[in-house]
Amino acid sequence: MRVLVVEDDDSIAEPLVTGLQRESFVVERVATGAAALVAAPADMVLLDLGLPDIDGYEVCRRLRAVSDVPIIVVTARGQEVDRVVGLELGADDYLVKPFGLRELVARIRAVARRSETRVVAPDQRRVGGVELDVRTRRVTVDGPEIELTRKEFDLLALLMEEPGATRTRAEIMESVWDAHWYGPTKTLDVHIAALRRKLGDPTLIETVRGIGLRLRV
Repeated sequence: MRVLVVEDDDSIAEPLVTGLQRESFVVERVATGAAALVAAPADMVLLDLGLPDIDGYEVCRRLRAVSDVPIIVVTARGQEVDRVVGLELGADDYLVKPFGLRELVARIRAVARRSETRVVAPDQRRVGGVELDVRTRRVTVDGPEIELTRKEFDLLALLMEEPGATRTRAEIMESVWDAHWYGPTKTLDVHIAALRRKLGDPTLIETVRGIGLRLRV
């Protein structure tokens, strides 16, 4: 697996690169957001937020706009709001410094597994004016295509598997995030709010109080 490390602090980047190489990863390290945006394609991106030229959030947003590459934010910003913003912009996981190499490697492998298995059949689904194509990862609403983040697409795809069926919050977190997810629970609410806004009909995704969510038939 080829890993791109985006970290400007040499004291952190150098042992991190060495440790990942010992775990048999092919590692490229860059120190700026600009360099990250033009780096060769990678299988995984480890992204620091405190970069000297471009804010890490903006780098995450730009990477996600052009690629589905898995992104793990690695930063000293540990507030819940920082986690939510990073995940909302398309990051797949969020790790706060300081951290152990074993935990980082475990997260890299977990994110990689989820990325490999996220596409499910059938390829095309339709509910009302919403059409979703799993193979091309495109969503249209009454004709025009809308842009969704990776997690927003996966949420919608899950709910469209069985329109009208209620999915529990735990089931959604396990399917779209991870079976052992222990990050902020508010991230699901943030993604659902964004998805409702982009679909143009806040009543399309219904909240079943105390249980979970379902797609209105």
